[in-house]
Amino acid sequence: MKKHNFSAGPCILPQEVMQKAASAVIELDDIGLSLIEISHRSKEFVDIMEQARSLALELLGLKDKGYQALFLHGGASMEFLMVAYNFLEKKAGYLNTGTWSDKAIKEARLFGEVVEVASSKDKNYNFIPKDYKIPGDLDYLHITSNNTIYGTQFKEIPKTDLPLICDMSSDIFSRQLDFSQFDLIYAGAQKNMGPAGVTLVVVKEDALGKVSRKIPSMMDYKVHIDKDSMFNTPPVFPVYTSMLTLQWLKDLGGIAAIKEVNEKKAQLLYSEIDLNPLFKGFAAKEDRSNMNATFTLADEKLKDTFDAMWKEAGINGLNGHRSVGGYRASMYNALSLESVGVLVDIMSDLERKA
Repeated sequence: MKKHNFSAGPCILPQEVMQKAASAVIELDDIGLSLIEISHRSKEFVDIMEQARSLALELLGLKDKGYQALFLHGGASMEFLMVAYNFLEKKAGYLNTGTWSDKAIKEARLFGEVVEVASSKDKNYNFIPKDYKIPGDLDYLHITSNNTIYGTQFKEIPKTDLPLICDMSSDIFSRQLDFSQFDLIYAGAQKNMGPAGVTLVVVKEDALGKVSRKIPSMMDYKVHIDKDSMFNTPPVFPVYTSMLTLQWLKDLGGIAAIKEVNEKKAQLLYSEIDLNPLFKGFAAKEDRSNMNATFTLADEKLKDTFDAMWKEAGINGLNGHRSVGGYRASMYNALSLESVGVLVDIMSDLERKA
């Protein structure tokens, strides 16, 4: 039985994408070779890379607008360094809204002064800060659009004339935004796009080349752009699977179509959390993430019963992060409304039995 996968990442993927990717591992497009044994310089893989890069820009509405899409190694954690290497000359500003932004701040401080423009750390990151003043002398402002662990999400992107950089690892391609307001977006594929092992970077070309330091080749976005995202051997399977996922999303109707589905899933689950007295949400209501719903039991004595119920129903990955506890339902693009309905029915059943 295929389980209802609420895992926070690596993420659920569309079943048809899994089938195509699995088939390609045996043989890619009837060429007599596996995807994972062909040269990354072969026409077959070069075409895959170009299609993946093109689809990313198309879905974000950034095609022919001066942006480049790259598929790189190292996850978002590597981007914490690369962003600072390429953009931080003197001083940068960060909004600290979770564990990952906190880690990004730590890495950026190796390169220059970092200002925490606002933070929700003192409240265990259960809200998104508001009414803060952005200094005008920053090299860039960095935000994390969705906080996977704590279940918070920026509903409004900060307005600034500064270069704006965003870690979108856990909500990229899930909702409509004006993506041209960002100078750089990065996202680990394993949250909403593909398997672990590749990171999407979308960068405005004219935002680069502003720092005076020498940048190592592997850390230089311009080098990767000049080499068409093939400066070194790319992670071929994650790139291919991400390409399939992006094509799946395009065929569905793009971000506009998936946004409606994601809103229905989130509304269904949050409605149950709010109406069912046995549960309480962790994140501030106005900042709740559509991707990661965090909640706890009002009475921990019900934990064993509830855990047995959702596991018996074929639900996977519902346990909350250790820093929050409770439960976390990750509702990425490929998770069906039906799966959310199964979880909600179990929560309702628990109330009736309690």
